[in-house]
Amino acid sequence: MTAHLEVEAISKIYGAVTALDQVSLAVEQGGYVVLLGPSGSGKTTLLSVIGGFTVPTSGRVSIAGRDVTSLSPAQRPTTTLFQDYALFPHMSVAGNVGFGLKVRRVPSAEREKRIAVALELVGLAGYGGRGIHEISGGQRQRVALARALVVEPEILLLDEPLGALDLNLRRQMQDELLALQRRTGRSFVHVTHDQEEAMALASLVVVMSKGRIEDAGAPKRIYERPATLFTATFMGESTQIAGRVSGANAVETAIGLVHAAMTQPAGTEVVLIVRPENIRTDGAEIDLGAARIREVTFQGAHYRVLAKAERGDQDFVLRLPPDHAVEQGAMLRLSCRAESLVVLAR
Repeated sequence: MTAHLEVEAISKIYGAVTALDQVSLAVEQGGYVVLLGPSGSGKTTLLSVIGGFTVPTSGRVSIAGRDVTSLSPAQRPTTTLFQDYALFPHMSVAGNVGFGLKVRRVPSAEREKRIAVALELVGLAGYGGRGIHEISGGQRQRVALARALVVEPEILLLDEPLGALDLNLRRQMQDELLALQRRTGRSFVHVTHDQEEAMALASLVVVMSKGRIEDAGAPKRIYERPATLFTATFMGESTQIAGRVSGANAVETAIGLVHAAMTQPAGTEVVLIVRPENIRTDGAEIDLGAARIREVTFQGAHYRVLAKAERGDQDFVLRLPPDHAVEQGAMLRLSCRAESLVVLAR
């Protein structure tokens, strides 16, 4: 299938700083892509290049088979929703939503019809006559969404659109964004530094670091089978056990010999990665040794437990069900299933 959005070997250099380093990415039509990474990783710069606000030093951007690298934002089939929404306070809700159509000289009758459809799409039917100061933060976000969608872009670009919202409203808006994307069938490219937000929304997660793509794939694969140590560390909590491959699918570590399937040859320095929910106390295939509980935090759906290995200076983080008897100072025998252990080269 031909990519709907194609970024080819994009670099952006500011003096001595390389913001993007030969970044390539292909996105199918109707995908929800989340660019994820820490501050300074290049994710916002990449979004800006796709939207036409930043001219790349080298490389090419194509949308629907058309080279748009040299086109301005207004000439591209994209619309960008910024974190601050950039609504006009002196205009009504309808005036804000229809601003882009007015600039494009869409006739008044057609403009009013499309504004009404866009407001209904985001759950604000009947709000057109209200002032921006008369609506809530969440409603303002919907107005900004309606304004972006009313011009019918090929791709909607979202620059940390939920960052200014409180936790409950952010989760509600995540659900609404995903439902909206599915209803419209449009491609969304969304920037965030929030791993949970990325996994909740994305069909494709793109993890970035230091101007490069570290990993890209479905959220489940990125979380469960990260391709790099950076991805494993950035995508949520994990226990990391350093060691050296000793041969015959075994790794020598500070907690002893750990048997695990791997492709790395003997002598390779590796890190064993296991997620908190995959550390068990029921004697699964891979023994991780004994550990003493040093901290327990109740988090509603589970206990978050920090433990220290009896052998070696190894810390573990695990999650135990709320009906599990846990207390500080108790000893646990830890293990995990073979498929939940990831071996990555250091």
